[in-house]
Amino acid sequence: MAGLLIIVGGTSLISCRNSDTHWRGDHKLIILGIDGMDPQLLAQFVREGKMPNFSKLMQQGSFRQLSTSIPPQSPVAWSNLITGMNAGGHGIFDFIHRDPKTMELYFSASRVAGPRHAINVGKWVVPLGGGTAEQLRQGTAFWQILDQHGVSNSVFRIPSNFPPAPAKGRTLSGMGTPDLRGTYGTFSFYTDDPTANTGAVEGGQVVPVQVDNSQVSANLIGPDNTFRKGSPPAVEPFTVSVDPLEAVARITLQGREFVLREGEWSNWTRVEFRLIPWFASVKGMCRFYLKQAHPRFQLYVSPINIDPADPALPISTPKVYSRDLTDEAGDFYTQGIAEDTKALSDGVLDDHEYLDQARTVLTEHRRIFDEEFPKFQKGAFFFYFSSLDLNSHMFWRLMDPKHPGYDAALASQNGAAISDFYQQIDQVLGEVLPKLDDHTTLLVLSDHGFAPYYRSFNLNTWLLNNGYIKLKSDEERDSAEPLAGVDWTQTRAYGIGLNGLYLNLRGRERNGIVQPGAAADALIGEIKEKLLKVRDPKTGLPVITRADRASEVYQGPYAGSGPDLLVGYNRGYRAGWKTILGAFPPDELEDNTNAWSGDHCMDYTLVPGVLLSNRKISAASPALTDIAPTILSEFGIAKPPAMMGRSVFEYLHP
Repeated sequence: MAGLLIIVGGTSLISCRNSDTHWRGDHKLIILGIDGMDPQLLAQFVREGKMPNFSKLMQQGSFRQLSTSIPPQSPVAWSNLITGMNAGGHGIFDFIHRDPKTMELYFSASRVAGPRHAINVGKWVVPLGGGTAEQLRQGTAFWQILDQHGVSNSVFRIPSNFPPAPAKGRTLSGMGTPDLRGTYGTFSFYTDDPTANTGAVEGGQVVPVQVDNSQVSANLIGPDNTFRKGSPPAVEPFTVSVDPLEAVARITLQGREFVLREGEWSNWTRVEFRLIPWFASVKGMCRFYLKQAHPRFQLYVSPINIDPADPALPISTPKVYSRDLTDEAGDFYTQGIAEDTKALSDGVLDDHEYLDQARTVLTEHRRIFDEEFPKFQKGAFFFYFSSLDLNSHMFWRLMDPKHPGYDAALASQNGAAISDFYQQIDQVLGEVLPKLDDHTTLLVLSDHGFAPYYRSFNLNTWLLNNGYIKLKSDEERDSAEPLAGVDWTQTRAYGIGLNGLYLNLRGRERNGIVQPGAAADALIGEIKEKLLKVRDPKTGLPVITRADRASEVYQGPYAGSGPDLLVGYNRGYRAGWKTILGAFPPDELEDNTNAWSGDHCMDYTLVPGVLLSNRKISAASPALTDIAPTILSEFGIAKPPAMMGRSVFEYLHP
């Protein structure tokens, strides 16, 4: 494989542009952003003959591993790419951040809030002013700089861009875009099964229903109605008529009817949630899946997506772009993470049902690509695909017999799922290669690679067992609340997020006790040394292969706003689901039997991404922070001083 990773072969696809990168108005740059494409898997599938277009690009262009972000999480990595800075410059350190003054957790990339002030009138609440959608990523996006220099561009679904940054070009927000409820994907599952665990589950809600005379009456659950006291969720009723003999049902919603057979998905169905009768409403759309008609009734409803034809929140620039896409390419998922991985992890959807949904997501993306790419004539064109990332997360267990979740029978059915998605991306590349000429540069890249996720390490449990966290009582260990029961007067460090370790620092945390300066430095050094010595008694392997001080790896105005230590896990290991949110599972290490079986939130040196081009890449070890300078250089634009990297096509003298 090592030889394959450094192939720089013939010249038939290599642009003959010289070192003069002055923007002349005729140059084109195409970027395919493929979340989670792994260099090892790519090399394997190329060897097996499954990726002929990638093989061609490797042989006639350039192929490098691409150093990822610290930590290698998608919102961090794509922010590195977008801004040319690391987390110290753009302020995104993890999927999850915490407010040190309140210790409340929040999603790192964006925030949606209702009006700050309102007047109560009976049971109604009259807002004074509108709500807000705020992007939390800092820094200037590369396409905004292109705008400043008159370079036309379009950017489809790039992560960490909700709400979309102000732009002259056409952009559509990606990962970080919420559903209509303001969450990052909340499905509903309606069932009359008395053994079902009803109520909230991770990523969704199980709703009990009754089948009376072959009829089911239920409510779609919409966004919180901030016009009502207490902001209860808005709901819209629907009915299901179940055929008593056939495995088929008729669904009626807001005067529209459609029929589903058992095992069939609906098309996108629009729904209008009435917030104030005759005065205020909000529109969304969802898909129904009739899992079972009888003997038990089981109906899955996707998260209520923002309707791109009439978006309730900003998702595109210009605002009409999402509507234009709908007119031209049909309806599509607007939710940032469209693949419903939680429904599979919760057992609401099985592997086959989830794959149907995930394939629909890729079909929609390819349909939009096929509509948009032929229109591209000049400037920069960026298109993002999520499928390799989400499906590598969910199906690693079926291609890896060493995984605790491996099932030979299921593997015989869907063990080739990851390979199949890679081959579809190869087909996309096959549409691009014939369009390349001497005035066109192609970059194909991923934000990180992938690895198995065999075992979970519960960082907060380890900190508790090693005396860095103190609880007020042992009963608090089982609480689901973040950092519940922590005695902050005796707690020196805690974990939040997938890779972050924080000191309980005096003057920063609400009840901080660790003195900044020498004492804090010594404590970080002590914890780091101990973590690097942790061994898995089951395998004898080190659980953590590196731990980086934030002060040593981050530069920029936000360098001190994130974790104090970045924990880098060995391949096969990752932070456990509960410890991520500040909980204390009983065991420090446990097998991962979740369907979420592959991951990348590890030691960043172990999960590099990929970078391919039709031009010769001169940089021996390119990094994500080199991509924005590369894009600007293609149009003769000098990078801003804050950008860390340089063009990957520039020769780097030793």
